[in-house]
Amino acid sequence: MTNSKRFSKYKRRQILRFAGLAAGASMLPVACRATTSPNAENSAPKQLATPTTEYSPIAQSTQQNVSKVVLVRSEDRVAGTLKALDLLQPQGISGQTIFVKPNYNTADPAPAATDTKMLEALVKELQSAGGKQITIGDRSGMAETRPAMQQKGVFQLAERYGLKTIVFDEMSAADWQNFPAKGTHWKQGFAFARPILNSGAIINTCCLKTHRFGGHFTLSLKNTVGMVAKYVPGNSYNYMSELHSSPHQRLMIAEINKAYQPKLVLLDGVEALVNGGPDKGKLVKSGVILAGTDRVAVDVVAVGILRNLGTTEAVSRGSVWQLEQIKRAVELGLGAGNSEQIEIITADNSSQKMADEIRKLIVA
Repeated sequence: MTNSKRFSKYKRRQILRFAGLAAGASMLPVACRATTSPNAENSAPKQLATPTTEYSPIAQSTQQNVSKVVLVRSEDRVAGTLKALDLLQPQGISGQTIFVKPNYNTADPAPAATDTKMLEALVKELQSAGGKQITIGDRSGMAETRPAMQQKGVFQLAERYGLKTIVFDEMSAADWQNFPAKGTHWKQGFAFARPILNSGAIINTCCLKTHRFGGHFTLSLKNTVGMVAKYVPGNSYNYMSELHSSPHQRLMIAEINKAYQPKLVLLDGVEALVNGGPDKGKLVKSGVILAGTDRVAVDVVAVGILRNLGTTEAVSRGSVWQLEQIKRAVELGLGAGNSEQIEIITADNSSQKMADEIRKLIVA
């Protein structure tokens, strides 16, 4: 995003200096590597059936095979987002059509759903960076999508900035791309929104929270569920009923992420739900924004933050790399496979202090 004046605020030499101040601190030590579970319930082929779309490589740090996760301490979602984008310098936006996938499971305030001011700040940055047509779309899980988007001010935002909006529940059958069941835990495969796949750059904006309906946590990998159909017109099969009743739910969440590669993952952790979720639960002020391009790396760091805040037993138990969403995503090659492959980028002492605390919780 070199065309954005704001993105150019932090020069490359400054970013490298901030990363180097840790002198190995932001570079995480060796952690347990993901392995295939020995029990039959969790076993699965490592390869998902090859989709028809092309994928771009995960953005890497200057270190080979290392994914950057920017961590910014902030109580201000807009200021924190702008600073995170300054530090990350995401590429592949200029000249591209852009699809922004927010988190509108409901229309509740963040962290239950995407904050509108934060979304507006992101849109302005994407346009400043030379992005072409921007589309915002979602499929709500617990609410009706159109009213949820209306309550969150999405349609007003679209009118103000010349954006397109899509309510996935209202799409035709031709707007859904079917992915076969082979290599997944989905009984009939799954249907994925074509407008997302047809976009030049996909932006995943998610929140920091747990998930009481079987996902255990809902971060960037889980936010992808809103890109998948509940029903496809002309087909009575309920994909979401299958997902939420399956003992393989967390593996299935990872598997749908094989369908696409984001150019940016932006996680709002200014507040967090450390139990309950995704719509309500124990709310804490966590004061952090994360940004990256690797969903696994971002989610691993976010799980570390939840653990540091004090969260559910399901999220806290064992190595973060053995949590089923993470483990399956690693098996599918979706991102970092161990803590050596994650570099946490910070730009101030407060952020670095949090990074140091999180590092201890995700190395094994």
